[in-house]
Amino acid sequence: MTIFWALAIGTVASYVLTSMAGEPFVFTEVLILAGIFAVAAIVLAEFILPERKEE
Repeated sequence: MTIFWALAIGTVASYVLTSMAGEPFVFTEVLILAGIFAVAAIVLAEFILPERKEE
């Protein structure tokens, strides 16, 4: 599910930013960026952030 949201949000953000800059929208670059964000989110969630302790 993380990969889906990374792709969806990355696509929207890239489209808006490239439209504002007047640059062409390149979907392959969006896929690469979404992959990087998804891997970073998974690494943060699994290894770096501490687990919450329920009281």
